[in-house]
Amino acid sequence: MKKAVTIRDVARGAGVSVATASRAMNGKAIVKEQTRERIRMVSKEMGFTPSPAARRLSLGRTMTVGVIVSYLTRPQAVERLRGVDAVFAEAELDLIVYNVESVPKWDHYLRTLVDPYRHDGLLVVSLPPPCSALDHAAVPVVFVDVHVAAVSALPRVVGDDVEGGALAARHLLDLGHRKIGLISDAAEDPFGFTSSRDRKAGMSRELAAAGVELPERWVRHGAHGRYEARELALRMLLSADRPTAIFATSDTQALGVIAAAREASLNVPDDLSVIGYDDIEAADFVGLTTISQGLIESGRQGAELLLAEMASRSDPARVVGLPPQLVVRSTTAPPKARRVDSSARSVRNV
Repeated sequence: MKKAVTIRDVARGAGVSVATASRAMNGKAIVKEQTRERIRMVSKEMGFTPSPAARRLSLGRTMTVGVIVSYLTRPQAVERLRGVDAVFAEAELDLIVYNVESVPKWDHYLRTLVDPYRHDGLLVVSLPPPCSALDHAAVPVVFVDVHVAAVSALPRVVGDDVEGGALAARHLLDLGHRKIGLISDAAEDPFGFTSSRDRKAGMSRELAAAGVELPERWVRHGAHGRYEARELALRMLLSADRPTAIFATSDTQALGVIAAAREASLNVPDDLSVIGYDDIEAADFVGLTTISQGLIESGRQGAELLLAEMASRSDPARVVGLPPQLVVRSTTAPPKARRVDSSARSVRNV
């Protein structure tokens, strides 16, 4: 078996010290360009492959970043990670993803992952920390999609869920809807998530400004999921007095609302308009009108912000804002009564 080529072999072949060969391979500026090029040529001729572990040791870094994400299998998390991975892959950093679906696991990660011997930095996605647990972390920590006071002094990438909820309501109001329902996450959750609460607040604000009521009978809270949303919406849609439009605070739930409409023999959007939130990949596939929060872009921006923090910590902390955007597709339209009335007026005007 052929013996592996080491950095000592390269140094000997190039006529330099091991330290100089190591500095050249790691791109250190103190090595002259002529010497660096000679070392590169020798290493290529000898078939030298640098050891990742040795490189990490020589740089005094782990060359890894940790990403802590809630509910990894949800489409929102997957799409954010696509943006995150693209940045760190280009930076030649290893990415370690930690999935959190319980409070004990989140508490454990808070205690153990902020360790310079494990990671060069941490990206936390959609998980509010308790109090100011990460204010003085040993490694840079960046948050994505976290809107609580505990991270107010930390670098983060944030959207505007209140404005997003207002955008959804405004779209339905502009179409002529006045009977609007809501499907949302449970009012209380162990992690302290704020997105559904804030989206409802934005919706309620916009409806109130237009003089439109949001009756409790048209508001349903439940566990986050397509099947759960279907059951919640079905009970609303089978009642004698049903809404003409429903805002679901996530696209996953909106897909459940569409399934409920089908089961209730209602056509979307003729009998019921549906608008979601997130703009996941499936939203485009089914033609769902939604509020985009730039999932992939938020992951990319979070990763780039973490790279900047790893190079030099910011003071005050950098904050990147991503405004929500309305994406109109085929699941929203004016209510049937308004379309019939408009048609009648057109006939009278002929």
